[in-house]
Amino acid sequence: MTKTTISFENWEGVLRETVPVHLQTSYREAITEFLYWLWEQGKVARVTAFKEHLAWKKSRVSPENFVLRQAALSWYCHHGQKLPAAPATARRKLTLKDVPPLAKADLGGPPWERTLVRRIRELHLAWRTEKTYRHWAWRCLLFCQPAPGVPLSEEDLRRWLSHLAVEERVSAATRKQALNAALFLMREVFKRKPGDVSQFIQAKPRRPVPAVLTPEECTRLFAKLAGPARLMAELTYGAGLRLTEMLRLRVKDVDVDRLQLTIRSVKRSKTRLASVPAALQDALRQHWKRVRALHKRDRLAGLPGVELPASLERKWPQAGEKFEWFWMFPSRNLLRDPRSGVLRRHHVLDATFQKAIREAARRARLDKKVTPHTLRHSFATHLLEGGTGIRDLQELLGLAELSTTQIYLRTARQTGVGIHSPLDE
Repeated sequence: MTKTTISFENWEGVLRETVPVHLQTSYREAITEFLYWLWEQGKVARVTAFKEHLAWKKSRVSPENFVLRQAALSWYCHHGQKLPAAPATARRKLTLKDVPPLAKADLGGPPWERTLVRRIRELHLAWRTEKTYRHWAWRCLLFCQPAPGVPLSEEDLRRWLSHLAVEERVSAATRKQALNAALFLMREVFKRKPGDVSQFIQAKPRRPVPAVLTPEECTRLFAKLAGPARLMAELTYGAGLRLTEMLRLRVKDVDVDRLQLTIRSVKRSKTRLASVPAALQDALRQHWKRVRALHKRDRLAGLPGVELPASLERKWPQAGEKFEWFWMFPSRNLLRDPRSGVLRRHHVLDATFQKAIREAARRARLDKKVTPHTLRHSFATHLLEGGTGIRDLQELLGLAELSTTQIYLRTARQTGVGIHSPLDE
Protein backbone atom coordinates (compact mmCIF):
# COMPACT_ATOMS: atom_id res chain seq x y z
CA MET A 1 0.00 0.00 0.00
CA THR A 2 2.77 2.41 0.88
CA LYS A 3 4.31 2.05 -2.59
CA THR A 4 1.10 2.71 -4.49
CA THR A 5 1.35 5.75 -6.72
CA ILE A 6 -1.70 7.99 -6.40
CA SER A 7 -2.66 9.54 -9.73
CA PHE A 8 -5.40 12.11 -9.27
CA GLU A 9 -5.28 14.71 -12.03
CA ASN A 10 -8.94 15.78 -11.85
CA TRP A 11 -8.98 16.26 -8.08
CA GLU A 12 -10.39 19.80 -8.31
CA GLY A 13 -13.52 18.61 -10.11
CA VAL A 14 -14.07 15.80 -7.61
CA LEU A 15 -13.49 18.23 -4.75
CA ARG A 16 -16.27 20.53 -5.97
CA GLU A 17 -18.68 17.58 -6.07
CA THR A 18 -17.82 15.82 -2.79
CA VAL A 19 -16.62 18.45 -0.28
CA PRO A 20 -18.92 21.00 1.42
CA VAL A 21 -18.61 24.39 -0.21
CA HIS A 22 -17.35 26.17 2.91
CA LEU A 23 -14.42 23.72 3.17
CA GLN A 24 -13.39 23.73 -0.48
CA THR A 25 -11.04 26.72 -0.20
CA SER A 26 -9.15 25.24 2.74
CA TYR A 27 -8.94 21.81 1.10
CA ARG A 28 -7.74 23.30 -2.18
CA GLU A 29 -5.05 25.32 -0.39
CA ALA A 30 -3.76 22.29 1.57
CA ILE A 31 -3.67 20.04 -1.51
CA THR A 32 -2.01 22.70 -3.66
CA GLU A 33 0.65 23.18 -1.01
CA PHE A 34 1.23 19.43 -0.89
CA LEU A 35 1.60 19.22 -4.67
CA TYR A 36 4.06 22.10 -4.63
CA TRP A 37 6.01 20.34 -1.86
CA LEU A 38 6.14 17.19 -4.02
CA TRP A 39 7.52 19.22 -6.90
CA GLU A 40 10.16 20.84 -4.67
CA GLN A 41 11.23 17.49 -3.19
CA GLY A 42 11.16 15.65 -6.52
CA LYS A 43 8.77 13.03 -5.15
CA VAL A 44 5.68 11.25 -6.46
CA ALA A 45 2.35 11.10 -4.62
CA ARG A 46 2.40 8.02 -2.41
CA VAL A 47 1.03 7.24 1.04
CA THR A 48 4.53 7.55 2.48
CA ALA A 49 4.85 11.00 0.91
CA PHE A 50 1.58 12.08 2.56
CA LYS A 51 2.88 10.99 5.96
CA GLU A 52 6.23 12.67 5.43
CA HIS A 53 4.61 15.94 4.36
CA LEU A 54 2.28 15.96 7.39
CA ALA A 55 5.18 15.27 9.75
CA TRP A 56 7.08 18.18 8.17
CA LYS A 57 4.04 20.47 8.38
CA LYS A 58 3.01 19.63 11.94
CA SER A 59 5.56 21.92 13.59
CA ARG A 60 4.79 24.80 11.22
CA VAL A 61 1.05 25.34 11.65
CA SER A 62 -1.41 25.59 14.53
CA PRO A 63 -3.14 22.39 15.74
CA GLU A 64 -6.42 23.51 14.15
CA ASN A 65 -4.81 24.11 10.76
CA PHE A 66 -2.94 20.83 11.00
CA VAL A 67 -6.18 18.89 11.58
CA LEU A 68 -7.73 20.60 8.55
CA ARG A 69 -4.71 19.79 6.36
CA GLN A 70 -4.77 16.21 7.59
CA ALA A 71 -8.44 15.93 6.60
CA ALA A 72 -7.79 17.47 3.18
CA LEU A 73 -4.88 15.16 2.38
CA SER A 74 -6.80 12.14 3.69
CA TRP A 75 -9.59 13.06 1.28
CA TYR A 76 -7.08 13.37 -1.58
CA CYS A 77 -5.49 10.02 -0.71
CA HIS A 78 -8.83 8.24 -0.28
CA HIS A 79 -10.32 9.40 -3.58
CA GLY A 80 -7.06 9.07 -5.49
CA GLN A 81 -6.67 5.42 -4.48
CA LYS A 82 -10.08 4.66 -5.93
CA LEU A 83 -8.69 5.32 -9.40
CA PRO A 84 -6.86 2.64 -11.40
CA ALA A 85 -3.22 2.37 -10.39
CA ALA A 86 -0.85 4.16 -12.73
CA PRO A 87 1.42 1.87 -14.78
CA ALA A 88 5.07 1.79 -13.76
CA THR A 89 6.04 3.56 -16.98
CA ALA A 90 3.59 6.38 -16.22
CA ARG A 91 5.01 7.09 -12.77
CA ARG A 92 6.80 10.38 -13.03
CA LYS A 93 7.83 13.21 -10.79
CA LEU A 94 5.49 16.13 -10.51
CA THR A 95 6.26 19.02 -12.85
CA LEU A 96 5.56 22.66 -12.17
CA LYS A 97 2.68 22.79 -14.64
CA ASP A 98 0.87 20.14 -12.55
CA VAL A 99 0.65 22.52 -9.58
CA PRO A 100 -2.31 24.91 -9.93
CA PRO A 101 -1.76 28.52 -8.83
CA LEU A 102 -3.88 28.96 -5.73
CA ALA A 103 -5.55 32.29 -6.47
CA LYS A 104 -6.19 31.69 -10.16
CA ALA A 105 -7.70 28.29 -9.47
CA ASP A 106 -9.96 29.57 -6.72
CA LEU A 107 -12.31 32.36 -7.73
CA GLY A 108 -15.08 31.21 -5.40
CA GLY A 109 -18.06 28.92 -5.68
CA PRO A 110 -21.48 30.60 -5.34
CA PRO A 111 -22.12 33.90 -7.15
CA TRP A 112 -21.86 35.91 -3.94
CA GLU A 113 -18.41 34.46 -3.18
CA ARG A 114 -17.20 35.16 -6.71
CA THR A 115 -18.35 38.77 -6.31
CA LEU A 116 -16.59 38.96 -2.96
CA VAL A 117 -13.32 37.67 -4.43
CA ARG A 118 -13.55 40.03 -7.39
CA ARG A 119 -14.07 43.09 -5.16
CA ILE A 120 -11.24 42.11 -2.82
CA ARG A 121 -8.83 41.78 -5.74
CA GLU A 122 -10.07 44.95 -7.42
CA LEU A 123 -9.25 46.82 -4.21
CA HIS A 124 -5.83 45.10 -4.02
CA LEU A 125 -6.37 43.88 -0.48
CA ALA A 126 -3.75 41.61 1.01
CA TRP A 127 -3.87 37.88 0.37
CA ARG A 128 -4.34 37.23 4.11
CA THR A 129 -7.24 39.67 4.15
CA GLU A 130 -8.90 37.75 1.32
CA LYS A 131 -8.57 34.44 3.15
CA THR A 132 -9.87 35.97 6.39
CA TYR A 133 -12.86 37.71 4.79
CA ARG A 134 -13.89 34.60 2.87
CA HIS A 135 -13.67 32.49 6.01
CA TRP A 136 -15.90 34.82 8.05
CA ALA A 137 -18.33 35.37 5.16
CA TRP A 138 -18.95 31.64 4.96
CA ARG A 139 -19.43 31.32 8.72
CA CYS A 140 -21.82 34.27 8.76
CA LEU A 141 -24.01 33.06 5.88
CA LEU A 142 -24.09 29.46 7.10
CA PHE A 143 -25.37 30.68 10.47
CA CYS A 144 -27.87 33.25 9.17
CA GLN A 145 -29.00 31.20 6.12
CA PRO A 146 -30.81 34.04 4.32
CA ALA A 147 -33.32 33.07 1.64
CA PRO A 148 -31.99 32.91 -1.95
CA GLY A 149 -31.76 36.42 -3.38
CA VAL A 150 -32.33 38.04 0.04
CA PRO A 151 -29.31 40.04 1.26
CA LEU A 152 -27.92 39.86 4.76
CA SER A 153 -29.87 42.09 7.16
CA GLU A 154 -28.73 44.06 10.18
CA GLU A 155 -30.73 41.78 12.45
CA ASP A 156 -28.99 38.71 10.97
CA LEU A 157 -25.63 40.30 11.61
CA ARG A 158 -26.57 41.18 15.18
CA ARG A 159 -27.73 37.60 15.88
CA TRP A 160 -24.51 36.17 14.49
CA LEU A 161 -22.27 38.47 16.53
CA SER A 162 -24.27 37.62 19.64
CA HIS A 163 -23.83 33.92 18.85
CA LEU A 164 -20.06 34.38 18.57
CA ALA A 165 -19.89 36.16 21.92
CA VAL A 166 -22.34 34.07 23.96
CA GLU A 167 -22.11 30.55 22.58
CA GLU A 168 -18.70 30.38 20.93
CA ARG A 169 -17.14 32.74 23.50
CA VAL A 170 -14.71 34.33 21.07
CA SER A 171 -12.62 37.29 22.18
CA ALA A 172 -13.57 40.89 21.47
CA ALA A 173 -10.73 41.17 18.95
CA THR A 174 -11.96 38.12 17.04
CA ARG A 175 -15.51 39.45 17.03
CA LYS A 176 -14.24 42.76 15.66
CA GLN A 177 -12.48 40.91 12.84
CA ALA A 178 -15.68 39.00 12.06
CA LEU A 179 -17.65 42.27 12.07
CA ASN A 180 -15.27 43.90 9.59
CA ALA A 181 -15.59 40.94 7.23
CA ALA A 182 -19.39 40.93 7.49
CA LEU A 183 -19.63 44.68 6.88
CA PHE A 184 -17.44 44.31 3.78
CA LEU A 185 -19.76 41.53 2.60
CA MET A 186 -22.86 43.69 3.09
CA ARG A 187 -21.39 46.75 1.37
CA GLU A 188 -19.50 45.23 -1.53
CA VAL A 189 -21.55 42.12 -2.34
CA PHE A 190 -25.12 42.78 -1.22
CA LYS A 191 -24.87 46.58 -1.81
CA ARG A 192 -26.46 47.40 1.53
CA LYS A 193 -25.52 50.16 3.93
CA PRO A 194 -25.14 48.61 7.38
CA GLY A 195 -26.14 51.84 9.12
CA ASP A 196 -24.61 52.78 12.45
CA VAL A 197 -21.69 50.39 12.96
CA SER A 198 -21.39 51.23 16.66
CA GLN A 199 -24.58 49.28 17.39
CA PHE A 200 -22.76 46.03 16.61
CA ILE A 201 -19.74 46.63 18.83
CA GLN A 202 -20.44 45.12 22.23
CA ALA A 203 -17.00 45.20 23.82
CA LYS A 204 -13.64 46.76 23.13
CA PRO A 205 -10.63 44.50 22.74
CA ARG A 206 -8.54 44.69 25.88
CA ARG A 207 -5.00 45.95 25.53
CA PRO A 208 -2.71 43.81 27.67
CA VAL A 209 0.62 45.11 28.92
CA PRO A 210 3.23 43.83 26.44
CA ALA A 211 6.15 41.64 27.44
CA VAL A 212 9.46 43.51 27.47
CA LEU A 213 13.04 42.24 27.57
CA THR A 214 15.82 43.92 29.52
CA PRO A 215 18.93 45.04 27.59
CA GLU A 216 20.81 42.07 29.07
CA GLU A 217 18.09 39.67 27.90
CA CYS A 218 18.21 41.17 24.40
CA THR A 219 21.96 40.53 24.31
CA ARG A 220 21.43 36.90 25.38
CA LEU A 221 18.74 36.48 22.71
CA PHE A 222 20.93 37.89 19.92
CA ALA A 223 23.82 35.64 20.98
CA LYS A 224 21.69 32.57 20.24
CA LEU A 225 20.94 33.74 16.68
CA ALA A 226 23.26 33.56 13.70
CA GLY A 227 23.46 34.84 10.14
CA PRO A 228 20.62 36.91 8.67
CA ALA A 229 18.29 35.96 11.54
CA ARG A 230 20.53 37.77 14.03
CA LEU A 231 20.80 40.84 11.82
CA MET A 232 17.02 40.89 11.37
CA ALA A 233 16.45 40.65 15.13
CA GLU A 234 18.99 43.37 15.90
CA LEU A 235 17.51 45.66 13.25
CA THR A 236 13.98 45.05 14.56
CA TYR A 237 15.09 46.02 18.06
CA GLY A 238 17.47 48.80 17.02
CA ALA A 239 14.91 50.61 14.83
CA GLY A 240 11.68 49.56 16.55
CA LEU A 241 10.19 47.92 13.45
CA ARG A 242 7.04 45.91 13.10
CA LEU A 243 7.54 42.38 11.79
CA THR A 244 6.09 43.09 8.35
CA GLU A 245 8.01 46.37 8.08
CA MET A 246 11.31 44.57 8.61
CA LEU A 247 10.49 41.66 6.29
CA ARG A 248 9.36 43.91 3.43
CA LEU A 249 12.42 46.13 3.38
CA ARG A 250 13.81 46.58 -0.12
CA VAL A 251 17.44 47.26 -0.93
CA LYS A 252 16.61 50.87 -1.84
CA ASP A 253 14.96 51.39 1.57
CA VAL A 254 18.21 50.84 3.49
CA ASP A 255 20.73 53.69 3.29
CA VAL A 256 23.73 52.26 5.12
CA ASP A 257 25.94 55.31 4.61
CA ARG A 258 23.40 57.73 6.05
CA LEU A 259 22.20 55.20 8.65
CA GLN A 260 18.57 55.64 7.59
CA LEU A 261 15.65 53.35 6.84
CA THR A 262 12.61 54.19 4.75
CA ILE A 263 9.71 52.32 6.30
CA ARG A 264 6.75 51.79 4.00
CA SER A 265 4.19 50.80 6.60
CA VAL A 266 1.40 48.40 5.74
CA LYS A 267 -0.84 50.30 8.16
CA ARG A 268 -2.58 53.33 6.65
CA SER A 269 -0.08 53.16 3.73
CA LYS A 270 2.14 55.76 5.39
CA THR A 271 5.89 56.15 4.99
CA ARG A 272 8.28 57.19 7.75
CA LEU A 273 12.02 57.34 8.33
CA ALA A 274 13.90 55.41 10.99
CA SER A 275 17.51 55.37 12.12
CA VAL A 276 19.86 52.45 11.50
CA PRO A 277 21.94 51.66 14.60
CA ALA A 278 25.58 52.54 13.91
CA ALA A 279 26.59 49.20 15.45
CA LEU A 280 24.93 47.40 12.51
CA GLN A 281 26.61 49.39 9.75
CA ASP A 282 29.37 46.86 8.97
CA ALA A 283 27.01 43.88 9.28
CA LEU A 284 24.56 45.50 6.87
CA ARG A 285 27.33 46.16 4.34
CA GLN A 286 28.40 42.52 4.44
CA HIS A 287 24.78 41.40 4.14
CA TRP A 288 24.29 43.77 1.17
CA LYS A 289 27.13 42.00 -0.67
CA ARG A 290 25.54 38.59 -0.10
CA VAL A 291 22.14 39.86 -1.29
CA ARG A 292 23.80 41.37 -4.38
CA ALA A 293 25.37 37.99 -5.23
CA LEU A 294 22.02 36.22 -4.79
CA HIS A 295 20.29 38.74 -7.05
CA LYS A 296 22.96 38.19 -9.70
CA ARG A 297 22.42 34.41 -9.57
CA ASP A 298 18.66 34.88 -9.94
CA ARG A 299 19.16 37.07 -12.98
CA LEU A 300 21.54 34.56 -14.59
CA ALA A 301 18.96 31.83 -13.92
CA GLY A 302 16.28 33.87 -15.70
CA LEU A 303 13.93 33.94 -12.70
CA PRO A 304 10.99 36.39 -12.63
CA GLY A 305 11.50 39.62 -10.73
CA VAL A 306 10.31 40.10 -7.17
CA GLU A 307 6.75 41.07 -6.34
CA LEU A 308 5.88 44.74 -6.74
CA PRO A 309 2.84 46.84 -5.85
CA ALA A 310 0.18 46.17 -8.47
CA SER A 311 0.13 49.67 -9.96
CA LEU A 312 3.92 49.80 -10.20
CA GLU A 313 4.10 46.37 -11.82
CA ARG A 314 1.74 47.55 -14.55
CA LYS A 315 3.65 50.79 -15.08
CA TRP A 316 7.18 49.31 -15.00
CA PRO A 317 6.89 45.56 -15.73
CA GLN A 318 10.68 45.02 -15.55
CA ALA A 319 11.23 46.94 -12.30
CA GLY A 320 11.04 43.74 -10.26
CA GLU A 321 14.27 42.55 -11.88
CA LYS A 322 16.22 45.62 -10.71
CA PHE A 323 18.48 45.22 -7.69
CA GLU A 324 17.09 48.26 -5.89
CA TRP A 325 13.68 46.55 -5.67
CA PHE A 326 15.15 43.26 -4.43
CA TRP A 327 14.26 42.16 -0.90
CA MET A 328 16.78 43.12 1.76
CA PHE A 329 16.09 39.81 3.48
CA PRO A 330 15.25 37.34 0.67
CA SER A 331 14.15 33.76 1.29
CA ARG A 332 16.53 30.92 0.54
CA ASN A 333 13.93 29.00 -1.49
CA LEU A 334 11.69 30.09 -4.34
CA LEU A 335 8.03 30.48 -3.44
CA ARG A 336 4.85 30.51 -5.50
CA ASP A 337 2.96 33.79 -5.54
CA PRO A 338 -0.57 32.85 -4.37
CA ARG A 339 -2.18 35.52 -6.56
CA SER A 340 -0.39 35.16 -9.87
CA GLY A 341 1.02 31.64 -9.56
CA VAL A 342 4.51 32.92 -10.49
CA LEU A 343 7.45 31.07 -8.94
CA ARG A 344 9.80 33.78 -7.67
CA ARG A 345 12.03 34.94 -4.85
CA HIS A 346 10.06 36.20 -1.86
CA HIS A 347 11.22 37.76 1.38
CA VAL A 348 11.82 35.62 4.45
CA LEU A 349 8.48 34.29 5.66
CA ASP A 350 7.13 35.63 8.92
CA ALA A 351 6.69 32.10 10.29
CA THR A 352 10.35 31.33 9.60
CA PHE A 353 11.60 34.35 11.52
CA GLN A 354 9.09 33.87 14.34
CA LYS A 355 10.24 30.29 14.81
CA ALA A 356 13.90 31.41 14.87
CA ILE A 357 13.09 33.92 17.63
CA ARG A 358 11.19 31.31 19.68
CA GLU A 359 14.04 28.80 19.40
CA ALA A 360 16.62 31.45 20.34
CA ALA A 361 14.56 32.49 23.37
CA ARG A 362 14.35 28.87 24.48
CA ARG A 363 18.10 28.36 24.16
CA ALA A 364 18.75 31.66 25.97
CA ARG A 365 16.48 30.44 28.82
CA LEU A 366 14.23 33.48 28.70
CA ASP A 367 11.18 32.74 30.83
CA LYS A 368 8.95 35.11 28.85
CA LYS A 369 6.83 34.91 25.74
CA VAL A 370 9.25 36.28 23.15
CA THR A 371 8.12 37.18 19.62
CA PRO A 372 9.55 39.59 17.03
CA HIS A 373 7.09 42.21 18.27
CA THR A 374 8.58 41.87 21.77
CA LEU A 375 11.71 43.48 20.35
CA ARG A 376 9.66 46.49 19.20
CA HIS A 377 8.09 46.77 22.67
CA SER A 378 11.57 46.57 24.22
CA PHE A 379 12.84 49.31 21.89
CA ALA A 380 10.04 51.67 22.95
CA THR A 381 10.40 50.89 26.65
CA HIS A 382 14.17 51.35 26.72
CA LEU A 383 13.94 54.67 24.87
CA LEU A 384 11.32 55.92 27.31
CA GLU A 385 13.49 54.88 30.25
CA GLY A 386 16.40 56.73 28.66
CA GLY A 387 14.57 60.05 28.51
CA THR A 388 12.91 60.09 25.07
CA GLY A 389 9.69 62.11 25.07
CA ILE A 390 6.37 60.38 24.51
CA ARG A 391 5.64 62.45 21.39
CA ASP A 392 9.04 61.65 19.87
CA LEU A 393 8.50 57.98 20.65
CA GLN A 394 5.15 58.10 18.86
CA GLU A 395 6.85 59.39 15.72
CA LEU A 396 9.61 56.78 15.89
CA LEU A 397 7.08 53.96 16.19
CA GLY A 398 4.80 55.32 13.48
CA LEU A 399 1.72 55.25 15.71
CA ALA A 400 -1.34 57.34 14.89
CA GLU A 401 -2.72 57.67 18.43
CA LEU A 402 -0.86 58.92 21.48
CA SER A 403 -2.97 56.62 23.65
CA THR A 404 -1.35 53.62 21.95
CA THR A 405 2.12 54.94 22.81
CA GLN A 406 1.20 55.61 26.42
CA ILE A 407 1.03 51.91 27.17
CA TYR A 408 4.84 51.97 27.39
CA LEU A 409 4.56 54.20 30.44
CA ARG A 410 3.38 51.03 32.17
CA THR A 411 6.24 48.85 30.94
CA ALA A 412 9.04 51.31 31.84
CA ARG A 413 10.56 50.72 35.27
CA GLN A 414 11.16 54.44 35.52
CA THR A 415 10.84 57.10 32.87
CA GLY A 416 13.48 59.55 31.81
CA VAL A 417 11.58 62.44 33.41
CA GLY A 418 12.70 61.32 36.84
CA ILE A 419 9.57 59.68 38.27
CA HIS A 420 10.53 57.30 41.07
CA SER A 421 8.64 55.37 43.69
CA PRO A 422 8.50 57.22 47.04
CA LEU A 423 9.78 54.05 48.70
CA ASP A 424 13.08 54.50 46.86
CA GLU A 425 13.50 57.88 48.54
